[in-house]
Amino acid sequence: MVIGIIGESCTGKSTLAEKLKDRIGGEIYTGKDYLRLAKNEGIAQKLFQKKLLEAVTGENIIYVISEEEHLNLLPENSIRILVTAELAQIKERFAQRMHGNLPTPVAAMLERKHGCFDATAHDIHVISGESKIEDVYRQIIILK
Repeated sequence: MVIGIIGESCTGKSTLAEKLKDRIGGEIYTGKDYLRLAKNEGIAQKLFQKKLLEAVTGENIIYVISEEEHLNLLPENSIRILVTAELAQIKERFAQRMHGNLPTPVAAMLERKHGCFDATAHDIHVISGESKIEDVYRQIIILK
């Protein structure tokens, strides 16, 4: 099974991925982690797409996506989970990553990108801080 966890930075995608991994096992890839499959990016991407395609009916892979360009790597039969959060929550979490300081250009970038995945096709919508892992897991089982 392939699960794509899609959303902006600091919405809780990695936390959700870890919790799902604890429940279902498998391997987590984030962003361009697939580059570890080969030195050449094009070859690595093709190997990753093949691995994902094989995983649709085999091993579990959880792919955490925060860049729109990586959406096309997900196979057709993967489960897509959209993770969203309020802009204030994203800014607060990002500031924590930056030791309590959120520079103005970073805040402006977060504001520009906010909502960029909202129209993305998905099977499950997780609202950060509101959705429970048990509910997400039940929905995955139904879709599986």
